[in-house]
Amino acid sequence: MTIRKAVILSAGKGSRLLPLTENRPKCLLDCSGKTLLEWQLDALFSAGVEEAVIVTGFRSDLVDALVAARPDRRARTLYNPFYHVADNTGSVWMAREEMKEDFLILNGDTLIGPDIVRRVIDNATAPITVTVDEKPAYDDDDMKVLRDGDRLLRIGKTITECNAESIGFLAFRGQGPAVFVDAVDTLMHGPEGVSSWYLKLIDQLAPLGIVSTTSIHGMEWQEVDFLPDLDAAQKLTARWREAGR
Repeated sequence: MTIRKAVILSAGKGSRLLPLTENRPKCLLDCSGKTLLEWQLDALFSAGVEEAVIVTGFRSDLVDALVAARPDRRARTLYNPFYHVADNTGSVWMAREEMKEDFLILNGDTLIGPDIVRRVIDNATAPITVTVDEKPAYDDDDMKVLRDGDRLLRIGKTITECNAESIGFLAFRGQGPAVFVDAVDTLMHGPEGVSSWYLKLIDQLAPLGIVSTTSIHGMEWQEVDFLPDLDAAQKLTARWREAGR
């Protein structure tokens, strides 16, 4: 069964990519003739997603203009006025009314193709599913994951034991949306709300046994945080272009 809605978290400025992001949000950086956001939208829609809600912040006017110009009219924006003072849980909280059915969350700096979207939708049977990849070693900036089989035990940048990394793409089904939104709302009513990543909540929900993982090992994706990442993303999308995507 497909998932019809996706929420893309694209409010941040992307300060680690300065000067390229001085007047342009990270999601609008060019990757082989299309912006990162356009690659994301095309991947989601090609895989059967019907609607995308893009949470914006820095230079929201530019994202609004790009979305308004798309002929498919299946994407819309939602402005987060707190983007400059809150981490991405604030963006999730702003979009909580969009999370009353099965949905996907995609970080605004994660480049994926429709093959990954299909894999995640097909394999997401748990209330919450975290998309992961594996590699020989993990660094301090990786969102590390500890699994027991497919079950997620821990997720976070500072955990000391791990066997995968999150790529920034999650699926929520059944009771998952309500459980997640309740946890987001509780966190945002406390002192740590504006300074927390939403994956902190996934870590807290893991002991309930409702968080699973699906691996996309061997499939092509790219996180865009630093200038070398952008170069890698541009090379990846150039290959996709040559392959007719």
